[in-house]
Amino acid sequence: MTTSYNCTSEEQRAEGLEHAQRAINEKKCVVMPTDTVYGIAADAFSPQAVTMLLVSKGRGRHMPPPVLIPRLNALDGLATDVSEEARKLADAFWPGGLTLIFHAQPSLDWDLGETRGTVALRMPDDEIALELLNRTGPLAVSSANRTGQAAAQTAAEARTQLAESVEVYLEGGFRPVEGTESVASTIVDATTLPLRVVREGAISLERLLEVVPGVLALGESAPEPPTETETVPETAAEPETAPGEHVETPVAGEAAVHTETAVPAETRAE
Repeated sequence: MTTSYNCTSEEQRAEGLEHAQRAINEKKCVVMPTDTVYGIAADAFSPQAVTMLLVSKGRGRHMPPPVLIPRLNALDGLATDVSEEARKLADAFWPGGLTLIFHAQPSLDWDLGETRGTVALRMPDDEIALELLNRTGPLAVSSANRTGQAAAQTAAEARTQLAESVEVYLEGGFRPVEGTESVASTIVDATTLPLRVVREGAISLERLLEVVPGVLALGESAPEPPTETETVPETAAEPETAPGEHVETPVAGEAAVHTETAVPAETRAE
């Protein structure tokens, strides 16, 4: 039976969180507020629950949901090959409106859809969301709306679209703020270097660059590596290069980027 809880009431909030935790354990979906928009959430480690989430939204496996985590130290349990640059962004903007795409830990037993071995992670800056995440662990979360419709800014708006497909609705008021438009998180591909913005959102490129200079803007390509390796003449033994001499420049390797399926085009709650 679908139930809504007014989480601005301390009593209903406690009751709602307990019911939501139970629903997640039973592989059902819940709707909760985040710092961007409202999200529909399911157990990230249950293929059955993730499938229910996708069906509720009218979305296919080609648009896998991101995963929300309750604390920064959960990052290394879910992702591998985390670069120093990506860790700096997580330290600076988590909790907050930044989603980072990583290579998923290969040992994890989950199925989020056609991710090509990646996972999109975020730690939301919302007390209700974090309290639920601390109870349940990582959750697969997407915006609480039918695909193609506007993202819900209240649980009541989400219920008009998702109806009985969700077990628990946690109402926490408008997100992000009443009278403002919904905002998506910024998504950065951290599976390769340099880091690259693949969706603009809550965190501006300027703020990212303050923490990690060299982050590529949306649509910007990395500089082409040199085509040949230049060699240093044997006579170039001085600390400073003399006029006309060449310094050896190694050829950069190519890194494959697979983010197409990890970054759905629609606005999400990540």
